[in-house]
Amino acid sequence: MSVPLTYLTVEEYFKAEASSEIRHEYLGGQIFAMSGGSKEHNIITLNIASRLRSHLRGGSCSVFMSDMKVRIELANQNKSIFYYPDVIVTSDPQDQDHFFLNYPCLIVEVLSPSTEVTDRREKLVNYRNLDSLQEYVLVFQDEIKVEVYRKENQEKWSMQTLGKSDNLELNSVGLTLTMPDIYEDVLTI
Repeated sequence: MSVPLTYLTVEEYFKAEASSEIRHEYLGGQIFAMSGGSKEHNIITLNIASRLRSHLRGGSCSVFMSDMKVRIELANQNKSIFYYPDVIVTSDPQDQDHFFLNYPCLIVEVLSPSTEVTDRREKLVNYRNLDSLQEYVLVFQDEIKVEVYRKENQEKWSMQTLGKSDNLELNSVGLTLTMPDIYEDVLTI
């Protein structure tokens, strides 16, 4: 038995998302339900977002958590993508939409068993299409490990793996986070 796939326009997606009890990500017309996060996932996300917010308060940057979408336009495929990152920072005054950001400089995803493959592959590839994005950070929740993807220039990205004794240097916003900052109340360092 085959079931036809349903494709939504961006407008239909926003209308459906406004009344939905669960969040959905949008990939070129198809929607995918988001799974709920664990307690550890939420604590790590809050640890990072609160330190970013405190550091950036009063400046031109804004910090958002998992209810704000980021929009990616794949011009070569004429497709729109909307993701819900765990933590997102924008410093661009053009980011004025109430429901999504177009120009993030920093995106952080806390890895979950159900999202790790998507975060490490699909989202990494798609986020790199954002000209404004300077850093993409993946934080493991079950071990003290962080991966940082950093834009070196328009064509080249580098990846750095951090462990227990390292600090996370967020060059995009001028902030250094220690592993105890990130994993407070989750893992013992």
